[in-house]
Amino acid sequence: MILNLKKTFKGGVHPKEWKELTKNFSFEAMPKPKQVIIPISQHIGIPAKPLVKKKDRVKAGEIIAEPEGFVSVPIHSSISGIIKDIHKEPNVSGSPKDAIIIESDFSDEIEMMEKLNFSSATPDQIKERVRLAGIVGQGGAAFPTFVKLTPPRDVKIEYVILNGCECEPYLTRDDHYMLERTDAVIGGLKLIMRALGVAKGAIGIEDNKKTSIDKISEACKNEQSVQVESLKTKYPQGAEKMLVKAVLGREIPPGKLPLDVGVVIQNIGTAVAVYDAVVNGEPQITAALTVSGGGIISPKNLLVPIGTSIQEVLDYCGGVKDNAVKVIVGGPMMGVAQYDFKAPIMKATSGILVLTDKEVNDYPETPCLKCGKCIEACPLGLEPTKLARYAQLERFGDAEDAKITVCMECGTCTFTCPANIPLVQWLRYGKQKVIKMQKQKHPELTEC
Repeated sequence: MILNLKKTFKGGVHPKEWKELTKNFSFEAMPKPKQVIIPISQHIGIPAKPLVKKKDRVKAGEIIAEPEGFVSVPIHSSISGIIKDIHKEPNVSGSPKDAIIIESDFSDEIEMMEKLNFSSATPDQIKERVRLAGIVGQGGAAFPTFVKLTPPRDVKIEYVILNGCECEPYLTRDDHYMLERTDAVIGGLKLIMRALGVAKGAIGIEDNKKTSIDKISEACKNEQSVQVESLKTKYPQGAEKMLVKAVLGREIPPGKLPLDVGVVIQNIGTAVAVYDAVVNGEPQITAALTVSGGGIISPKNLLVPIGTSIQEVLDYCGGVKDNAVKVIVGGPMMGVAQYDFKAPIMKATSGILVLTDKEVNDYPETPCLKCGKCIEACPLGLEPTKLARYAQLERFGDAEDAKITVCMECGTCTFTCPANIPLVQWLRYGKQKVIKMQKQKHPELTEC
């Protein structure tokens, strides 16, 4: 069933899209590197526990670290080779993380899982396959997909929504998944629905991706259980709360999750990973990402072995231009600026942006104008300028009362601020302090 309605949410911003830099470039497979650095934590939750030691030989696809606890996933080798070492290495998150370093032996041996029948795979088989494949969400948070497919018994899930918005500027990875792997996107959605026992599915796509909307809609024309929603192009349309509001009209209360309103959301890339794991027996050892920005010589959409360094990806794309001033992993709104290009590509890496001085806001900060633009833009109805001020003054109790922990750090406030105040950075700082304060008061509140 196809519903081409221009749905959206209150608030948000309209940054320049920059999609034209890579929107016409199909995925290109990058050659396997001589060495990979594979972090044992590539997901929200407890880091995996290494199963290998120095000088061990491994195959591509082999599990090299096992999950620790429920909210954790196994880690697989992306190449065949010899374990060189296990120690802390630079990480795209901004701080060093424990990682397994593997030197390639160039044998290209790969260990796949047994293929399952798409039509007859049971819910339990699908969930177990997703767990063994080490799949994490591709939307940025890297939440273990198996956990999302295993909601509490007393929670009834009615809808699965695929997030095809890709609202961050520059990125076109999800767009090309929908164009180039249409059957895998829809097949992955069906498998996720079956695993959850859900009869209704939806795919939300921003209306700046007309070709993808048309192609997905055509492929779904006989699918009575799946609706395709054309959504207004606006950032952050792809955020979970905004997507649920736009597609279903349901409000997710502060502090609650989509499952609390009967919804599970997965990214387009996650659906493809689920399809590949079930139908082709592939563990998650490759990342699909966009390399873009005015500072890269040859923008591309790439399939990259996990653990490949940022530097090698940049070199494969022709290197950076002389006027490049910043490299970001992810999108420009929520991505992380990089300080060490040795940091490796991870499972949920969606893009690498090389920005020039013309693409980076370098204007000086001035006093707050009390204009209220940040309040109008905030999709969650918060008061960013007040929250930032509380953080600056270290009034963390007041920040907590004003719901600073509800902030999803989307950056709309900073983007729209005419005074160039780094609001989201102050909110992030304040959130960290409030969460630490809450854990000191309530020791039972521990990270997953």
